[in-house]
Amino acid sequence: MDSKRAWLVWGVGVFAYLIAVTQRTSFGVAGLVATDRFGATAAALSAFTVIQLVVYAGLQIPVGVLVDRFGPRIMIATGAALMAVGQLQLAAASSIPAGVVGRIFVGAGDAMTFIAVIRLVPFWFSTRKVPLLTQLTGQLGQFGQLISIAPFAFVLHAAGWSPAFAGLAALGVLACVLAFALVRNAPLGAVSASSQQGLKESMSDLATAWRQPGTRLGMWSHFATQFSGTVFVLTWGYPFLVSGQGLDTGTASILLSLFVVVGIVCGPFLGSWVGKHPLRRSTMVLAVTFAIVAVWAAVLLQSGPSPLWLLVVLVLVLAVGGPASMIAFDFARTFNPSHRVGTATGIVNVGGFFAALVTMYMVGLILDLLNGTGFSPEGLYSLDAFRVAFSFQFIVLGIGIAAVITSRRKVRRTMAERGAVVPPLRVVLADSRRRQQQYKAERRDEKNHRKS
Repeated sequence: MDSKRAWLVWGVGVFAYLIAVTQRTSFGVAGLVATDRFGATAAALSAFTVIQLVVYAGLQIPVGVLVDRFGPRIMIATGAALMAVGQLQLAAASSIPAGVVGRIFVGAGDAMTFIAVIRLVPFWFSTRKVPLLTQLTGQLGQFGQLISIAPFAFVLHAAGWSPAFAGLAALGVLACVLAFALVRNAPLGAVSASSQQGLKESMSDLATAWRQPGTRLGMWSHFATQFSGTVFVLTWGYPFLVSGQGLDTGTASILLSLFVVVGIVCGPFLGSWVGKHPLRRSTMVLAVTFAIVAVWAAVLLQSGPSPLWLLVVLVLVLAVGGPASMIAFDFARTFNPSHRVGTATGIVNVGGFFAALVTMYMVGLILDLLNGTGFSPEGLYSLDAFRVAFSFQFIVLGIGIAAVITSRRKVRRTMAERGAVVPPLRVVLADSRRRQQQYKAERRDEKNHRKS
């Protein structure tokens, strides 16, 4: 553990996840091109990503069980292979059904990757490094969005649809080969008890993980913080910025790139904060969620296009939602034994992506309905239409906030029954102020003593 081999295994896993994020987000910058290629409506366009996320979310729990049973190496390599097949299918597709089939393969492969990479960390690294490396895994993987925003978008517009998606398939093949060659489930001689479990024991672990209130708190935390940024980056952010807000494509790409950079920068800070304040993890989740509500309200209540600075703030806040959602996996890790972490992580990961796919589809459906009624003479992707469609997010955010608060109460009741009482935040803040005042008084007395 903590050896050079451990860093190599983890590095290959992170690379595979980076490629998975590239495959996942590639359709976000191809949306307008796909509209022309397939003659797609807004609802049909959103269906590409929605169906992909349905597959992704639907497989999270089965994949979590399989990772605990068979180990990360097989799952990472198989996932990369499936994504390569999906992108080749999409490269050749000339109709909506054929394109959707490709995205189904991409969603299935993507579903196998993150949970498997997260599962590697506690086997190869000591406990004190796990929270930070979990955050780094999630945030370094987001560099994949930069690949889809810049190099992929350039190839898409310069060489065309088929070469661009064939290039993504080649990256999937590379990730598959590296995973088979270099990834190992655990250090030599270390055997996971979970890998020896039968199907009955795995199903029992699934039920036990779900009954654990901490697992459900993680799922709702992921639900509340992750979905809005995912919807923005994967499907509707680029059309909203270009067609709705009137930005040029270069500025829109820079803002989407900023989304990735901010998430990567904030991740280690949030990971460190969680390590220092483990009893305030849900408070941070709620703070980030309320910030998302506030910034969307500020943007959508504008009478016209938002000023660029406000759009930058929107991207910054949505970007923080990504690393904040990683707190959810810390709930899964700390409230479940090691042999059940993969299963619990799968349950948690369903939350944000389920919320994202529902929101993604509803935004497209609302846009089509408004266009059919002649709501806006400016067309399908008008600012007024986006303003109404994006307001659907407030319903989902409200559900997430209520669920986090409810599940947090259950967790704290369970902790209290075991003698671990979480003091109210106001008590903690008052105690912190008291200690600071005491420290200042002691320093002042020490200073006066030296003078005398």
